[in-house]
Amino acid sequence: MVSKVTDGITISVEQLYQPDYSNPLQMEFMFAYRITIENNNPFPVQLLRRHWIICDSNAEQKEVEGEGVIGIQPIIAPNEQYQYISGCNLKSELGKMYGTYLMKNVNTQQRFDVKIPVFQMEAPFKRN
Repeated sequence: MVSKVTDGITISVEQLYQPDYSNPLQMEFMFAYRITIENNNPFPVQLLRRHWIICDSNAEQKEVEGEGVIGIQPIIAPNEQYQYISGCNLKSELGKMYGTYLMKNVNTQQRFDVKIPVFQMEAPFKRN
């Protein structure tokens, strides 16, 4: 697991290779990842948008932007957390993801970016 703290928000990421949804002969590699967002601030925050950079070892890079996460713009109370699971399809067995969430202080309406740490995606058969 990797974690990063930005402006009182801790983002933690765990990833898992999905062999049942992958097809290495067709260069399709599916990974799931679990994100935990912890609000360590004395005020509630709302996740408004996400921006991902997705890279694989073929030097291919994709950007994904959109509102919320998995169709939700969650509000996270002080000292609470929100967790979700999503996935990513790569064309190689190695890759990485990172990005930002646009958050809002619910009390003041002030917006701020929270960094999502870089995390590696690696099919287990690539490990030595």
